[in-house]
Amino acid sequence: MRILKVAALAAAGTLICAAALAQDKPAFETTKLTDNVYVYRHGGHQAIFIVTPAGVIATDPIGYQHPETVTTYIEEIRKVTKAPIKYVIYSHHHYDHIAGGKPFKDLGARFIAHKIAKARLLALKYPDVVIPDITVGDKKKLVLGGVRVDLVYVGRNHSDNSLVLLIPKDKLAFTVDFIAPESVLFRGVPDGYIPDWFDSLERVLKLDWEKMVGGHPYATGRLATKDDVRAQLQFMHDLSDAVKQAADQGKCWDPAPKEVRLPKYEKWANYERYLPGNIERFCAYWGRGI
Repeated sequence: MRILKVAALAAAGTLICAAALAQDKPAFETTKLTDNVYVYRHGGHQAIFIVTPAGVIATDPIGYQHPETVTTYIEEIRKVTKAPIKYVIYSHHHYDHIAGGKPFKDLGARFIAHKIAKARLLALKYPDVVIPDITVGDKKKLVLGGVRVDLVYVGRNHSDNSLVLLIPKDKLAFTVDFIAPESVLFRGVPDGYIPDWFDSLERVLKLDWEKMVGGHPYATGRLATKDDVRAQLQFMHDLSDAVKQAADQGKCWDPAPKEVRLPKYEKWANYERYLPGNIERFCAYWGRGI
């Protein structure tokens, strides 16, 4: 039964991500992933929501500059259940994932984020972000309607306040932006913490999960596994080693972005587009100590 459950989970993840990457994909869609977990995709962003007899736990509103995304999100939840939306969990503080949450707040939802995320949002004062009601330190266990959700802080990576959401009964993880299977890191790795990111990935590998869904459809067209996290960690080590060698030769910031190549990863998504920016970020670290 366990094998069948994992196989079904993987198959569902393949359908979600493949549909999101299809040329004729709909503007939005909701897919059932497990008995309790659904993935809501709008454009290139994704969130999950967990349905329980006592209410709904939602994640990132993904309404940045597009309020209709949030309205549709709530309508999609209502197609599944009329139970109240009890919580909204922020993956991290970046606006493209968490802006637009007021309609959830108006329905009575309480917002949860890492304590650093709340501090950043209070300082930034972005008008279209709901300030969290509840904060998380290293770990928080949330139980609603018999379903347990663990929120785990694994250290700095793509931000200094990203949370890993775990659903233990499904061996399922939800992460946003700092794990991207078979993809080069985004542009110049904005708000990226080097070398903390390496330690963060090692901590993710030690957590108890088997499949992972992300805040964007994966380029692989399936759910992620721990092998994907190991592959990303190896890519980052290879990138770091190559750029350090260039920095030692006085080639940072130029001409390293043009000279450093990682042919092992040339088939990965955004290799040509984003590798130069990745190199510049590691040049800043190895060449300038930034």
